[in-house]
Amino acid sequence: MSARKMNKKPSVGRAEGEVLRWIAERGGATVTEVGDYLTATKGHTRNTAFSMMERLRKKGFIDRKKVDGVYRYSPGQEKGKLLEDFVQDFVDGVLGGSVAPLVAFLGNRGEVDEAQLDELRSLVRTLEEGRLEA
Repeated sequence: MSARKMNKKPSVGRAEGEVLRWIAERGGATVTEVGDYLTATKGHTRNTAFSMMERLRKKGFIDRKKVDGVYRYSPGQEKGKLLEDFVQDFVDGVLGGSVAPLVAFLGNRGEVDEAQLDELRSLVRTLEEGRLEA
């Protein structure tokens, strides 16, 4: 078994992932702030926000700290790493470890802008350099 699989955190559902990403984009949030967001976008209650945030905390994805008498939740890792882990979980769990379907999707998607293309070109160069060194 690989070190990555042995140290893997529990999975995150779609709704939890959305809450986690929302918290990460803001650098942290209270239950009330997340509750207001979920009420406005999904019709969920503050209790739902609290339940999801506590599940995420128990899974190790967010931390909780009392600030001025209110718990503030913050991501357990920086946003870039968080998104990288989401993609890795998707590739491993949904795509069976193969990135080929993801690459095919990106190739067929007509909405990739120049900045995203530059990122993809840079990634391909990095992958090619890694193979040359190996």
